[in-house]
Amino acid sequence: MKTVGEIKAAIEAAVPGAGVVVVSNPGPSAQHSLLLAHDRAVQVAEFLRDDAELALDFLSNVTGVDWLDKEISEKVKVTKPVTNTVDGVEQSVEETVEETRKHVEPGYLEAVYHLYSMTKKHGPLVIRMRTANRTDAVEMPSMTPVWRSAEFQEREVFDLFGIVFKGHPDLRRILMWDEFKDHPMRRDYVEPDDYEYEPTAHDEVLSRAKAHQQLVSGQ
Repeated sequence: MKTVGEIKAAIEAAVPGAGVVVVSNPGPSAQHSLLLAHDRAVQVAEFLRDDAELALDFLSNVTGVDWLDKEISEKVKVTKPVTNTVDGVEQSVEETVEETRKHVEPGYLEAVYHLYSMTKKHGPLVIRMRTANRTDAVEMPSMTPVWRSAEFQEREVFDLFGIVFKGHPDLRRILMWDEFKDHPMRRDYVEPDDYEYEPTAHDEVLSRAKAHQQLVSGQ
């Protein structure tokens, strides 16, 4: 199979304005991936599936990743006026000093897809998409119209991470019940303490359930 860089070039030749970025993997596997822009993602996916040489006709796995807000510290050199007194006379000069400045890089949610070719017997190619943030801009296009195997797997990512896949034919929870609040695989998810009793519950779960009932009843 072509390298990730070669696949990126092929995509850009076939889909103008594709906006594909190579995401390098510094680990031992060196399994680099392609980050897709939302507005051309479905067209890129169709190319990857239909291209005679790539023929990536099988989507084996879809998973989610939650990236929290990250505080970035960086040292910068700034020039400041400094007043010195020399022989009783004040003199104003400029000095260059080093300061540490911090800013917050907004977090985001990510969907990661592993593609293979059943006809060419090669793969995987890893593609990914990212949301604008983790709060009110969590949408991205669904890959179900391109690979049918994305249907249940995107539902699982929606359920556990909260990514909303636009164009999905039946986007609803698949593991948690419809009335369930929040998304259990979010990194800042807080487990509730009102577990219901079940015969096989672990001791820790039972203890938390009893503590909750005592709190509710005021005992």
